[in-house]
Amino acid sequence: MSPDPSRIQLGKLQVDRLTFTQALDRIEAMVAARAGGVVFTPNVDHVVMAGHDARFREAYAKADLSLADGMPVVWASHLLGEPLPAKISGSDLVLPLMERANRGRWRVFLLGGGPGVADVAAANLTARFPDLVIAGTLSPRVDMSQPASSREGILESVRAARPDVVLVALGAPKQELWIAEAAAALRPAVLLGVGAAVDFVAGTVQRAPDWISAAGLEWLYRLAREPRRLWKRYLLRDPAFLLILLGDLRRARHRRP
Repeated sequence: MSPDPSRIQLGKLQVDRLTFTQALDRIEAMVAARAGGVVFTPNVDHVVMAGHDARFREAYAKADLSLADGMPVVWASHLLGEPLPAKISGSDLVLPLMERANRGRWRVFLLGGGPGVADVAAANLTARFPDLVIAGTLSPRVDMSQPASSREGILESVRAARPDVVLVALGAPKQELWIAEAAAALRPAVLLGVGAAVDFVAGTVQRAPDWISAAGLEWLYRLAREPRRLWKRYLLRDPAFLLILLGDLRRARHRRP
């Protein structure tokens, strides 16, 4: 991503300074423009990964919109003197965005989740939004360490559905890498990395209550529910975020008169 006064720098990533409504408006404008687009939602884990994963950073460089996922990212922006106005996670975005998709008759594709999860999520969404057009669903196994040719079938399935919006729920960094690889071929679709949002919509994973999320403790809630899968991420990898933030704070002090 090129330097932009409407974005803040956090580690190796940039985050757009937008309200929740502004983010939705920007995505809707991208759909209307029919030029494609990429929307990522960086969280603490993304900032840490970007510090040592060049491929992940390159994927983020293709993002048209980068939205703060998690209160720690918002709090960090305040410490840096460049406050972000809101937390805007992929999970927060999905239902309000599907309401706009329902009104606009956008074609929506759900990609990711465990076997059958995208189908259940699609059924729940159409029950809630009767005019929503689900262009297709797919819950594939994706290995980004393999050549792109190994994923051609997935790309063709999505492209054949002619979606306006693709919700990609493969988890980081896989979903960001796949989106960066597929975005050009899937134009005019707008692709969003939404993490566990498809599981939340399907009801196969329970989301933290709003008060826990607002307190910045969603990570602790998820760790308590899935300790085997998440302990390395939250307890070993993500504490490096504090070192990254300290480095950013030092640089911010040096820039001030």
